Amino acid sequence: MTSMLKQKDWSTQARRALTAPELVAKLAQLDGWQLQGDGADLAIVKTYRFANYHETMAFVNAVAFIAHTQDHHPDLSVHYDRCVVRFNTHDVGGISDTDLDCAQRVDALLAA
Repeated sequence: MTSMLKQKDWSTQARRALTAPELVAKLAQLDGWQLQGDGADLAIVKTYRFANYHETMAFVNAVAFIAHTQDHHPDLSVHYDRCVVRFNTHDVGGISDTDLDCAQRVDALLAA
């Protein structure tokens, strides 16, 4: 299956932390993602649930592939039946468009 999400080269993009109104508007377009933390530690977070460890690890490996291809790596908390994915952009001290794009790509893994 081919991804409908076009590859982006984030190394050529000027990144900046989104303003609060930008973030609220863009986050509303993503299902289940929530804000966590504050200041430079602000992140978007989502918990994905699975039937077993094997499914969880398959998801984690797919997220790792996305992170590698996008050169943007989330914090992952891996458990038997779930994985918590947390994105923020350290070099801008907040949340950037890169985080939201990667969140969309992770969601697409489980789209039916």
